[in-house]
Amino acid sequence: MAQTEDCDADPGSVMKKELHAELLLGRRVFALNGRAIGRIEEISVVEQQGRVFITEYLVGAYALLERLSALSIGRAMLRSLGARVTRDGYRVGWDQMDLSNPDRPRLSCPVDQLMSLKK
Repeated sequence: MAQTEDCDADPGSVMKKELHAELLLGRRVFALNGRAIGRIEEISVVEQQGRVFITEYLVGAYALLERLSALSIGRAMLRSLGARVTRDGYRVGWDQMDLSNPDRPRLSCPVDQLMSLKK
């Protein structure tokens, strides 16, 4: 179980939520325009004082390769086979993900504000 911190209407306050992070793996993530940007493939966490906090989510096609520690090799193999990945992958900060509905995670910022996994 991990905690997320979501900022609400009052920028000075933080609301803490607990969730079973493993249930988010494989969920499609939706952009502000309603389009899917990929699936949550990995969740990065830190432990502080006996609690686990989500720091970022890896989302999209390249996120799975990074999860398997095969990003460079996988990208080269896809290219050599002539495959084209139209969507790369993204690093989504804990504060860039809206989990108010964990069954349908969505971004709380535009896609162009995310860090790309494609290098």
